[in-house]
Amino acid sequence: MNFANVGIPVILKEINQEALDRGMAIIRGNYEGPVKKGRMTQEAMDKCMALITPTLDYKDLSTADLVIEAVFETMAVKEIVFKELDAVCKPGAILASNTSTLNVDEIAAFTRRPEDVIGLHFFAPANVMTLLEIVRGAKTSNEVIATSMALAKTIRKIGVLVRVCFGFVGNRMFFPYVREAQRMMLEGVPPERVDRVAFEWGMAMGPHGVSDLSGLDVFDKLNKEWKDKPNDPAYCRMIHALVEKGRLGQKSGAGIYKYEGRTPVADPEVAALAKAEAKRLGVTQVEVSDEEIIERLLFAMINEGALILEEGIAMRASDIDVVFCNGYGMPRHRGGPMKYADEVGLAKVVAAMEKYRARYGDLYWTPAPLLARLAKEGKTFNG
Repeated sequence: MNFANVGIPVILKEINQEALDRGMAIIRGNYEGPVKKGRMTQEAMDKCMALITPTLDYKDLSTADLVIEAVFETMAVKEIVFKELDAVCKPGAILASNTSTLNVDEIAAFTRRPEDVIGLHFFAPANVMTLLEIVRGAKTSNEVIATSMALAKTIRKIGVLVRVCFGFVGNRMFFPYVREAQRMMLEGVPPERVDRVAFEWGMAMGPHGVSDLSGLDVFDKLNKEWKDKPNDPAYCRMIHALVEKGRLGQKSGAGIYKYEGRTPVADPEVAALAKAEAKRLGVTQVEVSDEEIIERLLFAMINEGALILEEGIAMRASDIDVVFCNGYGMPRHRGGPMKYADEVGLAKVVAAMEKYRARYGDLYWTPAPLLARLAKEGKTFNG
């Protein structure tokens, strides 16, 4: 849809006819909504639909200048797809992955042309969200990077160039945010309270609502793929426990919340499960203030952002802020996590982290060297 909307012809390849028909029906439905509301003409819709050619044959991709893979977040499946693409695509074609976490260098190694492989991480729903995380691999050519950055503008996206690590910039920083929300659930803090506090701070949705919307099974699968996951039995334990009970989020009608239509409703069953899991794991029940909820959610992200800057995964703090304001529902008036840290004061962020470090240990709350240094020098991330 992103490409058809700007007049670029697209070939849509699927694994079987049923999936292909379902995909085309979803696209048609997505266009029909604006047509019914008078925001799009029937003629414009027909023109867009005519630009999309469905196929089941890899050979039909042989003339494409750009191919974007968007299969499941499992490396074994990516390997099959990229070996097929390497065999059929013309020389010079850009082979892109829509992976949200996996190693683009590993994906590139499945081909004989790693210089042509790049990550183009679209954010869901891809036809609505404006962010495009552009992930350069170790061998991605400058031409492919430049073309991808220009392409983002062509399809009316905001492209942010990042390097390879698990989760890149957005998801790598989002995981600590979800981690703390999950931990607070074990500690007896109701999910609806955490979400209310995050919403009142300015987030479009709270962390639990987002987790249910994205799919708890998706988070669970990502955690299984994460090779360097923290050695912590309590880490996102509730996500796994809920998935085991078939509570996958909105799509199954129940996750952290139960759903009446799309309306989330607090579920005593989840509170009871959290209490039982906390007891099993030896997690103490705690009273937390609204201020602590915000500190733990956001300072955890900010510290990860400092590590990302030190490692050169993002080029500048403002790139991180652009990612969060355009892909994660962070309010623009807050300026993004790194700008927010600057406004709070990095010394205050470090002091709060030391407070939580005393309570929880070094695993998550050791201030990143860059954060500690800037705080000591009285500087800012965006200074």
